[in-house]
Amino acid sequence: MDKKKASRMKRALKTRMNILNKRTARLSIYRSPRHIYAQIISEGGDKTLAAASTLDDLFQGSSEHRGNVNAAAKVGKLIAERAIDAGVKQVAFDRSGYRYHGRVKALAEAARSAGLVF
Repeated sequence: MDKKKASRMKRALKTRMNILNKRTARLSIYRSPRHIYAQIISEGGDKTLAAASTLDDLFQGSSEHRGNVNAAAKVGKLIAERAIDAGVKQVAFDRSGYRYHGRVKALAEAARSAGLVF
């Protein structure tokens, strides 16, 4: 593992330890250069309650780029709708060691505006 990824994983681990103490579901994200993924994980960490990504059917057939801020905002809105349908309204935001800007920020703000509380 390269140094950059190891540093990100170290930051992510510290965040996850704090979230585990809160005993709440968490909104975990992963971003790659082409896509962004989000999932709601149960408070025990053993079950995925809802998931959304730029690979969903909503994005298929679309000619727009899926690795940008606009796509991340759509994923944020979609994950919030699916979480509320699953009965989850309060979550802890797990940014997986990524800085809170750009696509990560767009996803989080869209999820908040769609009804998730964190």
